[in-house]
Amino acid sequence: MRKYSGLFIVLGIMLVVIIIFAGYYNSFMSLEETVEGRWAEIENNLQRRADLIPNLVASVQGYVSHEAAVFTEIAQARSRLLGAEGVAGKVEASSALDSALGRLLMVVEQYPELKADRRFAELQDELAGTENRLSVARLRYNEAVTTYNARIRRFPGNIIAGLIGLERKDYFQIKEEAREVPRVEFK
Repeated sequence: MRKYSGLFIVLGIMLVVIIIFAGYYNSFMSLEETVEGRWAEIENNLQRRADLIPNLVASVQGYVSHEAAVFTEIAQARSRLLGAEGVAGKVEASSALDSALGRLLMVVEQYPELKADRRFAELQDELAGTENRLSVARLRYNEAVTTYNARIRRFPGNIIAGLIGLERKDYFQIKEEAREVPRVEFK
């Protein structure tokens, strides 16, 4: 019997280690899925915004066709957003589009008849709603990333995360230049 007691102790320890490993692994996979789901929500809202932009631009162009540079910048920023890959690429492209849209809205401020146009007002409301959804999606994504990153960095999870190759996720942070108020000059 003594001969087997050592074996039972070793098997018991191995079973406990396997259960702990499985618990952490499943926890990490759940957190990673949450992060991916939150990222999909951001991408969905970025796509929605990109889909609204051509209609918004078309309604503005009829009033301010001489502002071709703004329209070109928006088209280029939209194309970059649609082609961007990963968090860093999407953040950079989104910031460029934010900046371009800001300049467009500054131009619109100078045209009261455009602001009174019903179709433009509807598009602007839809864009504002999308921006709000996007803001909430960014917040939820960053919260999920915070939870995930903290979990894979805390002991003993950090050992298990290292063994299975998990790495920190990037936050969705707005670039500083996108926060600046755009300047519009009329000639």
